[in-house]
Amino acid sequence: MAKPNSSGLVAYVNARLLDPVTGLDAKGALLTNGETIADVGPGLFQGGVPSGIEVIDCAGQCLAPGLVDMRVQLREPGEEHKETLKSAGEAAVAGGVTSMVCLPNTDPIIDEVATVEFVARRARKNGLAKVYPYAAATKKLEGRELSEMGFLQEAGALAFTDGIKAIADTQIMRRALSYAANFGALIVQHPEDPSLAGSGVMNAGEQATRMGLSGIPPEAEVIMLERDMRLVAMTGGRYHAAHVSTAEGIEVIRKAKARGLSVTCDTAPPYFCLNELEVNNYRTFAKLSPPLRGEADRRAVIEGLRDGTIDAVASDHAPQDEDAKRQTFTAAEFGGIGLETLLAATLSLVHGDQMSMLDALALLTSKPAGVLGLAAGRLKVGAAADLVVFNPSRGWQVDPSTFKSKSKNSPFDGRPLQGVVLRTVVDGRSVYCA
Repeated sequence: MAKPNSSGLVAYVNARLLDPVTGLDAKGALLTNGETIADVGPGLFQGGVPSGIEVIDCAGQCLAPGLVDMRVQLREPGEEHKETLKSAGEAAVAGGVTSMVCLPNTDPIIDEVATVEFVARRARKNGLAKVYPYAAATKKLEGRELSEMGFLQEAGALAFTDGIKAIADTQIMRRALSYAANFGALIVQHPEDPSLAGSGVMNAGEQATRMGLSGIPPEAEVIMLERDMRLVAMTGGRYHAAHVSTAEGIEVIRKAKARGLSVTCDTAPPYFCLNELEVNNYRTFAKLSPPLRGEADRRAVIEGLRDGTIDAVASDHAPQDEDAKRQTFTAAEFGGIGLETLLAATLSLVHGDQMSMLDALALLTSKPAGVLGLAAGRLKVGAAADLVVFNPSRGWQVDPSTFKSKSKNSPFDGRPLQGVVLRTVVDGRSVYCA
């Protein structure tokens, strides 16, 4: 029960404190003062909470840093019928996400200072999850002319990417890495050779042949990564590969890291929870980009997470409206929503004894924050009070019709998951309570 609060102080008591950065996993309490964390630890308030402080009893559930989702498509401006900043913000906080980074493939494209500022301004107005924009690496995402990275970074762009398109031209990618290096900026790549992927709609192999669908070979990812590693070595640039999905691709990154190259990568829950069999019966909710791969690749993604080759897990939230998905498999759009399943799907690694709780949470908090240079993802005195309280064990069945997201195209539709967000706090404000 909450005590009257006249001080701006809020005490979260009887919590299982989880901080991947310090390795803290213990029963304790946390105190917020306005927008920041004022104190945290196992011994806090052992003698009781002083009067005048609001008390939130976590009832023994987990209290962790809010999730940092480094790959989200917001659709606003331009495609508000699929998602808006407000609906994405509501979906984010329902999923425990307190910071998200949006791709530049909006309309207009985020390749000018005014659009970067628009996204930041609208997100602040909504007062939900914090939103940080990527800016386009090339003007209009056309892959021909570099954007004004210096100005865009000054305006608040966290990194540069052509979003769901690969920077396919080798010379342009070389220039992008070299130019971004002048500002210490990061280039984020969608690693898929478009000429090799062609008009493919699912993973190439026996399943695609049996279903009569054109395939996207794993080599489309591998070849692009191999090329890019050489360009990183040539330029000294900083490079991040998004949603890696293949065993061979992960091995390319593993070797690049061993050589000391400035390379990081992420994946998304579908690539370690699901495989290409999900597209049976031509199920368009399982049509993703990159495509769901074979079982050996799924297992390789888990191993890449376990050994640290893969730095982060992102939702890869790609909302599509019903008209875009209720089509033949070939005609349907790629993409699945992921904000509200991000935590529970990642916790499957914990429930399956494949990772510890702290290691899994690091993939969702401190590690993506570290890649992007965000001051987020840890329980630290003086840090922003961005928090999530969750029950890691409570089971539920995914029913996208109940989601906050405006779109309902979840690849986890109908699947059982474990892990429920109970409360999300952004800058000390409770913005979601189950």
